[in-house]
Amino acid sequence: MPPTPRHLPSRTPILARLLASPVDQAAEEPALRHVGPNWFASVMGTGIVANAAATLPLHLPGLLAAAEVVWVADGLLFVALLVATAAHWLRHRDAARRHGRDPAMAQFYGAPPMAMLTLGAGALLVGRHLLGLRLGVDLDWLLWGAGTLTGLAACVVVPYRMFTQIEVAADGAFGGWLMPIVPPMVSAGTGPLLLPYLPAGPDRQTLFVGLFALFGMSLVTALIVITLIWSRLVHHGTSGTARVPTLWIVLGPLGQSVTAAGLLAAEAHLAAPAHLAPAFEAFGVLFGVPVWGFAVLWIALVGALTVRTARRGLPFALTWWSFTFPVGTFVTGTTRLAGLTHLPAFRVAAVAAYAGLVGAWATVALGTLRSVLRGEAFTPTPAHLAQPPARKEPDGTGALAEVLAG
Repeated sequence: MPPTPRHLPSRTPILARLLASPVDQAAEEPALRHVGPNWFASVMGTGIVANAAATLPLHLPGLLAAAEVVWVADGLLFVALLVATAAHWLRHRDAARRHGRDPAMAQFYGAPPMAMLTLGAGALLVGRHLLGLRLGVDLDWLLWGAGTLTGLAACVVVPYRMFTQIEVAADGAFGGWLMPIVPPMVSAGTGPLLLPYLPAGPDRQTLFVGLFALFGMSLVTALIVITLIWSRLVHHGTSGTARVPTLWIVLGPLGQSVTAAGLLAAEAHLAAPAHLAPAFEAFGVLFGVPVWGFAVLWIALVGALTVRTARRGLPFALTWWSFTFPVGTFVTGTTRLAGLTHLPAFRVAAVAAYAGLVGAWATVALGTLRSVLRGEAFTPTPAHLAQPPARKEPDGTGALAEVLAG
């Protein structure tokens, strides 16, 4: 426990820690001590802004140029976080190891793989206009391969440690549980971009089938976790704190699965047997539309929960990046459905969702920058925010509140 600040003569170190200003806290401990894998969510959230712009069914003047700027900035951010993470492991190995044992932070080891996959897809969708097609493809292969391998590792190691070592409360299920199991779905949703650059034959067919295997691997586990989150909300309520935004992470596997199904459907003619290609194309719609419908329902539910929490006080935290990447996958999934069905309704929905994504990204990016400048981003999260107890609280006042309170 860090020493109590001198100007706060308290006998309770935890209370003094909570009352200390960010400057005092930053002075007590090195900033790099609290750099965790959750920071890579900012790379995911920034990269999806560029990728979604490149595929959006609306071509506005300057949109591609803006996407290029965002993608380059995302690459610089990724490199900076890699350097910071390496320094963190070298200088604060004890803190890094504690991250792997923490029931909340351990989940975010799925973020670095997804950051690589998102940045790699951007190299082909956006970066090729700056780097050239050949270099864009090569960079995508490198990042897709690294992201897929590390994502598979996270998908196995983190759940295994939860099964055997990490203590989890009965009301501990939250959106972050999806982070280590979604990377294979992101691989399945970005891998089809590389299919045209493989020679026709067994290699292309193997990748195509492998992407479907990754799709199923993530989909089934995500459905299990989403069920646990729903159960937690029904039985225990929300945490009412900065962890509420993580409920938006549920949109991630939903939107990414629709994106993956749509992209695999679009590329089926390249790798699937001729008699099966139409079935894969139909699957993109038959799977995508129902899941998209559930995603819309989830947006309505979690949007209401977020507004409810914001009215009672929603402090800024890095969990706010949950408003970006998951929403971005909803945009790309809606775009894929627009391409498969040719329905104007999906095109309108994709553009509207993208406008919401840009607004959310701008808000969170500015909040993160402000937090960094103030030193708040480099301080440990108080325990009452990191693992808050779930609870239910009635809405409204008067008779309605009494009825709801039961």
